[in-house]
Amino acid sequence: MMAECYRIWAQLEHEAGTQLYRQTGLLLLGMKENPELKTIQATLSSQGVEHQYLPSEELKQRFPNIRLARGEVGLLDKSGGVLYADKALRALQDVIQQLGVIVRDGEKVMEIKPGLPVVVKTTSRSYKAKSLIITAGPWTNQLLHPLGVELPLQTLRINVCYWREKVPGSYGVSQAFPCFLGLDFSLAPHHIYGLPSGEYPGLMKVCYHHGNNADPEERDCPTAFSDIKDVHILSRFVRDRLPGLEPEPAVMEHCMYTNTPDKHFILDRLPKYDNIVIGAGFSGHGFKLSPVVGKILYELSMKLTPSYDLTPFRISRFLGLGKAHL
Repeated sequence: MMAECYRIWAQLEHEAGTQLYRQTGLLLLGMKENPELKTIQATLSSQGVEHQYLPSEELKQRFPNIRLARGEVGLLDKSGGVLYADKALRALQDVIQQLGVIVRDGEKVMEIKPGLPVVVKTTSRSYKAKSLIITAGPWTNQLLHPLGVELPLQTLRINVCYWREKVPGSYGVSQAFPCFLGLDFSLAPHHIYGLPSGEYPGLMKVCYHHGNNADPEERDCPTAFSDIKDVHILSRFVRDRLPGLEPEPAVMEHCMYTNTPDKHFILDRLPKYDNIVIGAGFSGHGFKLSPVVGKILYELSMKLTPSYDLTPFRISRFLGLGKAHL
């Protein structure tokens, strides 16, 4: 799916006349015998994605400002990089509005009435349509509950941390520093990832790919103690592995993840209502794939043959868990 996404992002860049993607490379860090690293390498090879295996010594020479653990190796996916999310959303809205799409912002959905047509009531008005696509992120179950559906979605509040460079630009794109994903850090059961400095000058984004359970309505409430535990893990990582950064976050923001048990998306029609389509559970890695996800949701809503095998994304895969009440 990513191969098609790269093409569509490039097309949108061209149509918008503005840069939406910056190719930096993505460096995967892990122990030589790490099975996940081996799986990723096999996937990159089978998909024909240009990549380079970096043994410890070469890794040290290429990226001297990363302090490696003993036996750690690297895998550099040269196609990886950073999407500018705000610019991408603005470009997309501008392009689709030129095609006649109407964007209704700031309207809260109050009720969905299934049927033919399906009716959506908001704080401003009612809408009728042959089909409906719901992509409501952490609010998904609030909208589905009145329809008798509850999906096994976990809503998490994520700390988004930025760390000051001791020498400005040393972890920046201008120094050819890549995005990275750490697969092996003894204190962290989940991945740690980073993006080169640029979004905030002199600050590098380094985050923990997990968070704490949170109601989306209360996402801006004061932080719980467990929130600080996550930041402590990151501080230890920055101190031990990225010596050119100050080990306390300079800026901390928040975002929401909506996770499924297997971290794969839900792209499907609702079992009782085949004209209501759901896109949810993007588990912190959906934005990059949104061009193809949009295409798939469109195909489902129009009852066209999907462009991809949707078996990994069906609601029915959760029936054995007892957590999805369908």
